[in-house]
Amino acid sequence: MSNEVFERGLAIRKEVLGAEFVEKAFASADDFNRPMQELVTEYCWGAVWGREELPKKTRSMLNLAMISTLNRPHELKMHVKGAIRNGVSREEIREVFLQVAIYAGVPAAVDSFRIAREAFAELDAGKP
Repeated sequence: MSNEVFERGLAIRKEVLGAEFVEKAFASADDFNRPMQELVTEYCWGAVWGREELPKKTRSMLNLAMISTLNRPHELKMHVKGAIRNGVSREEIREVFLQVAIYAGVPAAVDSFRIAREAFAELDAGKP
């Protein structure tokens, strides 16, 4: 991958997750986890999110379903906030998690609803 893909990924990552969050992730990176930050930025955000075939809103909704199914609460909260930034409504987020309940299990959906409510409360309080 080129520096161009990394830079595109960095810009998209900041747009979706918030510049403060991404800058904090890089600022707190050390020799152990910095390569992971770079990998995620370049490949996840640059090479995949940087593709134009799906809009960011659709990618966010897909991520919510997959991350919910994988039971990754920290990532889910971050991506709920990102989905809101990408134009996904709270009602659409609810519908994604109802779909998760049917296809991936009620416990995953119950946790996802709880996490989404926490994310909404933080956003409503002005927290990034």
